[in-house]
Amino acid sequence: MQFVWRFLLLVATCFAVTMALLPHPPGVVEVGDKYQHMLAFGTLTILYALAFPTTPLPRIGERLSFLGALVEVFQSIPALHRDCDVMDWVADTFIIVAVLVVIALARHLRPSRRAVAP
Repeated sequence: MQFVWRFLLLVATCFAVTMALLPHPPGVVEVGDKYQHMLAFGTLTILYALAFPTTPLPRIGERLSFLGALVEVFQSIPALHRDCDVMDWVADTFIIVAVLVVIALARHLRPSRRAVAP
């Protein structure tokens, strides 16, 4: 099953980065820019946690936040006709942390498989 989650993570990451770097991306979801960032990085966070369940959650947050920062750096390239906005990175990081907190709580509240007697 992890293969499926990893494949979906790869596809979603490629889609998000491509949409972020297109000079004139099509309006897939007509909401504000910050909400598009949050939707993309919230989805990536969930997929990353499912694809790599043993990876420590802070490491997932670190890597995805770094990806968000890289997107903003690349958007500062004049030829792309995009705007680099630090607040977009802040929105990315906020939703990443929020989703990771929910995942951590869900993992903590989930009954352990070892605790169940056969």
